[in-house]
Amino acid sequence: MIMKWRNEQIYHLRQNKPLSLKDQNNYFNNIVEPLFSNLMPNQILFSYLKGTDCIGYGGLVHINWIDKNAEISFIISTVLEQNEFQKHWKIFLSLIYEVAFIEMKLNKIFTYAIDVRPKLYPILESNGFVKEAVLKKHSIINNEYFDVVIHSRWSD
Repeated sequence: MIMKWRNEQIYHLRQNKPLSLKDQNNYFNNIVEPLFSNLMPNQILFSYLKGTDCIGYGGLVHINWIDKNAEISFIISTVLEQNEFQKHWKIFLSLIYEVAFIEMKLNKIFTYAIDVRPKLYPILESNGFVKEAVLKKHSIINNEYFDVVIHSRWSD
């Protein structure tokens, strides 16, 4: 499912080509699996469930343990992306807030969003995030440059 969602939503991800089953298996075996035995992993990923069904996944990536900050990563089923985007982002933000600030004692979490999903920003801002930076013409999609918008939230 995750590979399917990532390939369907490649337009907003930092992924330069559709994933194959081999790509996904290599990523899990060589990147994700070793994280389980690392006390200070550079990413922590969670399944996002509705009952027993996985409807997305996300977590904290590019974790900087020294400066105590991390980027938020979150993707949901493409059907939910289209119809329940706001609902699931709000739920996920409340869950990741607990993980980042209460459990991990981070100082800052942030999003790095290619500027192709403007409905994300009001959700972030209504949940305590502040637009911290705009990287002009920073990412290229189909030979067109897009800004990258960074929203941040600091621990209370």
